[in-house]
Amino acid sequence: MKFGQILIVMMLLIGVLGLLLPGIAPAKDIQWQSYSAGMARGKTENKKIFVHFYADWCGTCKIMENKTFKDPGVIAALNQDYIPIKVDVDRSRKVAKMFRVKFLPENWFIAADSKIIGHRTGYIAPKQLKILLKMYSAEDL
Repeated sequence: MKFGQILIVMMLLIGVLGLLLPGIAPAKDIQWQSYSAGMARGKTENKKIFVHFYADWCGTCKIMENKTFKDPGVIAALNQDYIPIKVDVDRSRKVAKMFRVKFLPENWFIAADSKIIGHRTGYIAPKQLKILLKMYSAEDL
């Protein structure tokens, strides 16, 4: 191969790697799903599901959004070990009613077969949520 051909091949490889690397890097945000899409993905991928119920008017929900859900460890755990689902109780009243949501925020841990394995109402600090996520992901439920 001539030097020019080698240079072209190397440039193509660098270009391809540049496109692939962003997909390899850890996500900066939680990859939230809608309820129906997330539940379907959980079954298809045989993954546990984390459902977070919130409302735009809920002050504690906003604190959880800005603190807990911005923590790199929480982001990594939710994106790797769970299908994270976010449900606005004002827009998805049927889903909120199905889970009997009375207080916000409300968080549910669900097995891939849709069996409920845990539930926590109220604000969850990043450290606490990481412990819960690790505990429920390790269990063979």
